[in-house]
Amino acid sequence: MKLTKVMITVTIASALMQLSACKGENNEGNALLEESTLPYGAPDFSRIKTSDYMPAIKAGIEQKRENIQTIVDCQEAPTFENTIVAFEQSGILLERVTNVLFALTSAEKTPEIADIEKEATPLLTELDNELMFNKALFARVKAVYDNERDQLEGEDLRLLDETYKQFVRSGALLSDEDMETMKRLNLRIADLQQQWGDALQAATNDAAVWVDSEEELAGLSEADIAQCKQDAEKRGGKAPYCIVIVNTTQQALLASLDNRDLRRRVFEASVHRADGTNDHNTFSICTEIASLRAQQAKVMGYDNYAAYSLERTMAKTPDNVYAFLRQLISDYSPKADAETKAIEAYAKLTEGADFQLEPYDRFYYSAKMKKAMLNISDDEVKPYFTADSVLVNGVFYAANRVYGLTFKQRTDIPVYHPDVKVFEVFDKDGKNIALFYSDLYRRPTKRGGAWMSEFLRQSHLRQQLPVIYNVCNSAKASDGQPSLLTWDEVTTMFHEFGHALHGILSDCHYNSLAGTEVARDFVEMPSQFNESFAVIPEVFDHFARHAETGEPMPAELKERMLKSINFQSAYALGENLAATCVDLAWHMLPPDQVPGVDQAVQFETDALSRVGLLNRQIPPRYSTSYFNHIWGSGYAAGYYSYLWTEVLAVNVADCFAQRGALDPAVGQSFRDKVLSRGNTKDLMQIFTDFTGMQQPDASGLLKARGL
Repeated sequence: MKLTKVMITVTIASALMQLSACKGENNEGNALLEESTLPYGAPDFSRIKTSDYMPAIKAGIEQKRENIQTIVDCQEAPTFENTIVAFEQSGILLERVTNVLFALTSAEKTPEIADIEKEATPLLTELDNELMFNKALFARVKAVYDNERDQLEGEDLRLLDETYKQFVRSGALLSDEDMETMKRLNLRIADLQQQWGDALQAATNDAAVWVDSEEELAGLSEADIAQCKQDAEKRGGKAPYCIVIVNTTQQALLASLDNRDLRRRVFEASVHRADGTNDHNTFSICTEIASLRAQQAKVMGYDNYAAYSLERTMAKTPDNVYAFLRQLISDYSPKADAETKAIEAYAKLTEGADFQLEPYDRFYYSAKMKKAMLNISDDEVKPYFTADSVLVNGVFYAANRVYGLTFKQRTDIPVYHPDVKVFEVFDKDGKNIALFYSDLYRRPTKRGGAWMSEFLRQSHLRQQLPVIYNVCNSAKASDGQPSLLTWDEVTTMFHEFGHALHGILSDCHYNSLAGTEVARDFVEMPSQFNESFAVIPEVFDHFARHAETGEPMPAELKERMLKSINFQSAYALGENLAATCVDLAWHMLPPDQVPGVDQAVQFETDALSRVGLLNRQIPPRYSTSYFNHIWGSGYAAGYYSYLWTEVLAVNVADCFAQRGALDPAVGQSFRDKVLSRGNTKDLMQIFTDFTGMQQPDASGLLKARGL
C-alpha cells in the first residue's frame, strides 16, 4: 500500500522539524543526527563519537514526542493512514540511534558506552510509558480498531492488530491507578536489566581461571595453549595462562584438560561466577526482577508472568508448554541415566572402582570414550574448521546454493571494532539487497553468547534495505594464525546466520512486521533449521578444509566425525530442559511467593527436583545467577522456545530432505512462504504454507538428536 500525499508531507515536515531542532541545540557535526551517506544508510562508525549518543537520543525522543502529538492533534477522524501508519512511522531517528547504541552495549561495551546506557535507559523507558499510556493516542488507535478493522486485509490488518495488542498488553485499558503502577514497574525493571548486563559481564570476565604453568594445561592442543597464553596477556597477565569462562555452565576445554583439579576449578568458576561465593552476586537483581514481573502480571489480570507473556506466542499457555516438556522429559530421562552410568563405568576402567564421576569430569571422560569407541577427537577435526572458511565456504556457500545469494566483502564501510567484517549481499539476479556484518571473536567488552540483530530493518514503506549483523564469541588466534572452531561453534555460525537470513530476505511493507519481529517460539525456527545445512555433504566438503594445506577433510575422518555428532547427546538435551524449567519456575510465581536472595539457590534446586531434572551430572545450561536470556534479554518464560522451534525446524528440514535439500526451487519456496514474510501472517499458517502440515510433529525431535 502506498502512503497518501498527506502522509508523505507530514513525514517530510517532521524530518525538517527534526533537522531544525538539532541545529537549534547546536548539534552540528553529530554524525548520529545526520542521515548516513554510506550505502544502505549504514552507521558511519568513522564519524560517530561517544559524545554524539546522548544528544542524538534526546533529539530522537523529542522528535518521537512531536510525531505522536501530531497524531493526537489531528482534527480528522482516526483512520488507518493518519493514526496506525503515522504511529508506525514515528520516531525513526530515535530507532536509528538506539539500534547503534544497543549494538555496542552488547558487542563493544566500553566504560563510556556503559555510562551512556545508564543515562539513556530511564529516558527511553519513560518515553515508552508515556506513549503506551497516552489515552488520547490509544483512543485513536482503538477507534480505528473498532471501526475500520473489517475493511482491512493483509499486512494492513496485521499491523492494526499488532499495534492495538501492543497498547492493550502494555496496560492501555487499565485504571489510572494501575497505569501508574505499571509505569513504576517498567522503570524499575529497565533499570535492573541495565544493572544486570553490567554485573554479569563483570562477573564472567572476573571468573577467568589463571594458570601458572603449561604443565597444568596438559591435554590441551598447542593451539588451545597458545590461546590461553594470549587470553592471559589481554587480561593483564596475572599469570602466564588464562582460561576464559564463556556464557554456558559447561566449558569446552573440560573435554581435554588432564588435570582434574584444574577441571574442578574451571567448572566451579563457571557455576559460581555470580552467586555470591566471590565478589559478584546477581541474585538481588534476579529476585527483584522476578517479583516485579509477577506484579506486572497481577496488575494485568494474569495469575503469573508466564501466563501473561505466553499469551502472544504459538504455545499460548503455560499448560501447553509443560505438556510439551513433560513428554520430552519422560522420553529423555532413562537415556540420560544410561549415558551417565556408561561414562562413569568407562572412567572406572582407568581410575579404579572407587572413582566417582563429578560434573567437571563428564566432558573429559565422554571425550575419551568417544575416542575409544569412534576413534575421533576434537583436536583431530578442529584444524578443518577455520572461522573464515566456515563463514565463506560454508555459511555463505549454502545460502548461495539454496537461495542464490552471493556475498562481496566491503572494506570501505567503517565498523565498530577491527574484528568486524562487512559483506554486501546480492540476489540471484545480481541486485544488491542487504549489508551483513560479521563479528566472530570474543573480547572483554562483549557479552557472552551469540546473537543476530540489525542496524536497520527492511521496510518498503521506508524504502529501507536491511543492515544486519551476527555476533559470536569464538576464540581469535594469534596474529597470522587461523582461528579454529569446535563443531559447536560451526553450528552456532550457521544458526545465527539463519536469523540473519530472516532479516536479509525480509520482503515486508511495514518495519515493525519485518524480519525477525515474530514470536519467540517461532523466531528460532529459521536459525535452528539453517544448522541442518552444515552436515549436508556438498556444503560440509566445501568448508571443512585443513587450515594449513587447504585439503578437504578425508572421507574416512569425515565419516567418523559425522557419526560422532550425536554421541552421548542426552547431556545437551538435558541441560536445555533444565534451563527451560528454571526459567518457567521463576515466572510461574505470584508476587507473594518470589523467594528472597538467600533462598534463590534452594528455589532452583526445588524447581528442578519437582520436574525430575535435578541431576548433578547434567546441570542447567544456564543457572539462575547467570541466565542472561531471561534476566537481560527477551526470553523471560520463553527459553522453552529453543526446544519448541527445534520441532518446527526438524519438520522443515525433513521437507527439504524430501524435496531436495539444496534444490533452489525448494529454497525459493521457503524464502517466499517463510523467510520473507516476517510477522505479516499467523505464524502457524506460515509454517503450514511451507510444510503442508496443520500442526508440528514432535516425534522426530529425539531421533534428530540421536536419542
